[in-house]
Amino acid sequence: MGLNKIKVKCYSGHTYAQRPESFFWQDKEHKISRIEQEWLEPGKRFFKVITEDEKRFQLCYNETQDQWWLINKGEEAI
Repeated sequence: MGLNKIKVKCYSGHTYAQRPESFFWQDKEHKISRIEQEWLEPGKRFFKVITEDEKRFQLCYNETQDQWWLINKGEEAI
C-alpha cells in the first residue's frame, strides 16, 4: 500500500475536512461526484470516493499532521 501526499478542496462545516469535494493528483484536479463510504479512526478521517470520470479513490485526512493522503496500491488507485 502506498501513500501520496495530496491537496484537497473540501467542505468544512462544524469541523474541518467534513467532506472532500476535489483533490489534486498527478497534475490534475479530480472532482468527486460521490462519497461511497466514510469512517473514523483515532486522529484520522477516511473517505472512499468516486470521481466524475468514475474512478475510485481512498482519501485520508490525518488530523495530527494536518495532511491529506491518497491511499493506493502501486500505480492504481483503489
